[in-house]
Amino acid sequence: MRSEVLVTASELEQLIAGDAPPRILDVRWQLTEPDGRAAYEAGHVPGAVYVSLDDELTDHGVPDRGRHPLPSGDALEVAARRWGIRDGDAVVVYDDWNRAGSARAWWVLTAAGLADVRILDGGLAAWTGALETGAAHPEAGDVTVTHHDLYAGALPTLSADDAATLGSRLTDARAPERFRGEVEPVDPVAGHIPGAVNVPSTSLLDGAGAFRPTDELAEALGDTAGAYCGSGVTAAVAVAALAVVGVDAALFPGSWSQWSGDPSRPVATGG
Repeated sequence: MRSEVLVTASELEQLIAGDAPPRILDVRWQLTEPDGRAAYEAGHVPGAVYVSLDDELTDHGVPDRGRHPLPSGDALEVAARRWGIRDGDAVVVYDDWNRAGSARAWWVLTAAGLADVRILDGGLAAWTGALETGAAHPEAGDVTVTHHDLYAGALPTLSADDAATLGSRLTDARAPERFRGEVEPVDPVAGHIPGAVNVPSTSLLDGAGAFRPTDELAEALGDTAGAYCGSGVTAAVAVAALAVVGVDAALFPGSWSQWSGDPSRPVATGG
């Protein structure tokens, strides 16, 4: 399953040189620096197209679904064609921060029905080839999105009510101090969903930012059935790690930002 979710930098180089090179998407995003376009234009994998997580992989017009609601399939199809994706294309996504942006793109595109989407293992730091500057302007693609509601798409999702029932099978992918409720830099309430287990998304990566060996991922994530984070972005790293293991785990897209925005929802603190 690992090779169906991840691609190494050397494998990507071979694909680029082959007869059917993949469409490459640069999804640079950080919580403190959501716009990665300047970094992209300063140097990216040759041929890569910049994708804005906040503007193209999110629909901020959706109410009560957290800080990063999923985009509609229709809007995603328009964006994917703008990125040059054609029906049948293989797609490789990468980022430069903890696999957050690439995991979000992998999840969104796969949930929309694209069959061959993989994450560059290790991100941009793993790429040893030349970098290209400026912006790519590919010819428009013709890809067709088969799932127009990503909340009921090709990958499973959790509602807040669903998440409440999972107990220890629900993984919280945030940093430990946010899980414990000691700090909360973004959302109005600190803490976690009662019963959830904390497995920080960064703990699923090695020192170079690549996903840890498959057996280690399986041990770290145990019997996880669903994952959440602050707003459904870094939880996609946990879902991707579970896909590597061969587990089809569900994402709670609204995550803590949706849960904590509802005063009727219980909040737990501590370890």
